[in-house]
Amino acid sequence: MTRRNSCDHCPGSHSGDRPCLASATVKPRGWLLIEHPGPWPERIENLAEPGPVTDAVRAALAAGVRPQLIRRPGRRRATPPVQVYTGYSAGDDVWLEGRELADPAELAGLDLRAVAAGVRPGFGEPVADPLLLVCTHGRRNVCCARTGAPLARFLSARFGAFVWETTHVGGDRYAANLVCLPHALYYGDLGPQEATAAVEAYLKGQVSLDRLRGRAGNPEPVQAAEHFVREHSGIFEIGGVTVESVTGTSPYEAVVRARRNRYRVIFESGAQAHGGPSRTNDPCGPDCQENLRTYFVRDITLLNEAALV
Repeated sequence: MTRRNSCDHCPGSHSGDRPCLASATVKPRGWLLIEHPGPWPERIENLAEPGPVTDAVRAALAAGVRPQLIRRPGRRRATPPVQVYTGYSAGDDVWLEGRELADPAELAGLDLRAVAAGVRPGFGEPVADPLLLVCTHGRRNVCCARTGAPLARFLSARFGAFVWETTHVGGDRYAANLVCLPHALYYGDLGPQEATAAVEAYLKGQVSLDRLRGRAGNPEPVQAAEHFVREHSGIFEIGGVTVESVTGTSPYEAVVRARRNRYRVIFESGAQAHGGPSRTNDPCGPDCQENLRTYFVRDITLLNEAALV
């Protein structure tokens, strides 16, 4: 019996007895990234200063687009100009557009409804390179600044302009956290070695299963089924494994395509408590406790085409 640990806010599943990598449930697949050197409030929708950036953040939330504030690691440049990215992370047709704004008021011209629908708004130029977002949102949770800021500097020295610091991405308890766009692959509990492996895999169009939290926007059982089949098949290309269906509510039954093969996966979930008195002195604080959901795979069966008729 194989076991994977996950949690109720986690879009992924994880190996053995290593703690779950807690994550936000990220429903939007559209993204709006706005350069903002800080300081960042605890919640970006509560930006104190009135103006076009605050308006854009609130408009994005209303449109079903995920807003993130970003800044370069280390010494921060004054703004404007303001670097802005929009993107979409669902399916195979992922994309990023980027534009530098001389005046943030230009944000009013961005069609956020198009972004939410996965339609390129033409607000900026196509971006071929990935974006690597490291959460350093210390006002939201001290762990993100304590572990995320050094990791952002390390990755910036290695991967240059791909790397940005960002506001809350979820899973504060398992900082340092990394999001690889445009596919929105989430990784957590990262040190330099694990982060380097994740980024190098991404640059080759692959996922690294170690510390993978999953892909934003997919339901948790979908993430678990994909993880099981990737581990079973050894297929790590980002588009190499697709969950075609998930039915049931523990036990779940999933049909997963891996290249030319299909698999039927039967798996269950359970819950266990995480945290308690031993965590009261944790640097993240006593609020950093999660309810874990553990996924158990019961069976993986290779299907041929005739078996699905």
